[in-house]
Amino acid sequence: MEEVQILNRSGPIKLLGLVAGVVILNVAVLSPGLLGVEIGGGSALETASGVTLLIISLLVVLYGSYTLLFRPPAAKLPSVRFETREDYISGLSRHRNVKVLKDDISLALDQMERIDKKKAALLQLLGRRFDPAELSFRKFHSVIVEVEKLFYLNIRGILNKLSVFDAAEFARFSASTASSRFSSSLIQQKTALYHEYLSYVKGSLGANEEILLKLDQLLLEITELGSSDYTNVEEMPCMQELTALIGQTKLYQQ
Repeated sequence: MEEVQILNRSGPIKLLGLVAGVVILNVAVLSPGLLGVEIGGGSALETASGVTLLIISLLVVLYGSYTLLFRPPAAKLPSVRFETREDYISGLSRHRNVKVLKDDISLALDQMERIDKKKAALLQLLGRRFDPAELSFRKFHSVIVEVEKLFYLNIRGILNKLSVFDAAEFARFSASTASSRFSSSLIQQKTALYHEYLSYVKGSLGANEEILLKLDQLLLEITELGSSDYTNVEEMPCMQELTALIGQTKLYQQ
């Protein structure tokens, strides 16, 4: 099928500006009363300069016509927004078949399921022990919500990294036939960059696993509230750890 080129709508206006600029330049250079360069009427150098200017001007106008009228604009990367749980699942699932990421993606999806279960268990337990209007309930609930935001912030970081990570490109680069074409220094730099991406993914998964562990500890501490002598829920060790973690994250984001 023959390719059909689409006219760039803003091109004609820009092209008129380009043509006007070329015309003004030629008039300035070739007018006897200005720079005095003549074609055929002066020295051989002047004639050659004048002809060269005309040829260059023609090439500039031709190239400008193609660039401004017919060349397709540079492709823009699609903007992906992660707002719901389903958005995150969809984003992770796009990388599920990448061999080097398969285990990490499966773990991230599993972590999302687990944090939903832990949040539900915590809210159910809090609902049995406190009235939703109580200050203690609100403090617990606030920390749980903020920790969940932190969890998904780590997932978003993973997705942002993976959006610019091309595992297939590295696989081609690291193939034995390709490796011999490049210097050892270049191969080392490329490999280091590749491992930097993977390290970030694994680091974020590790941070989320720590969050899940702290939520388990919080569940245990809430069940033991009756046998503890805490006068304030903020004195509970796990609540202090979670509050500190949330504070550090907010400080880092500023």
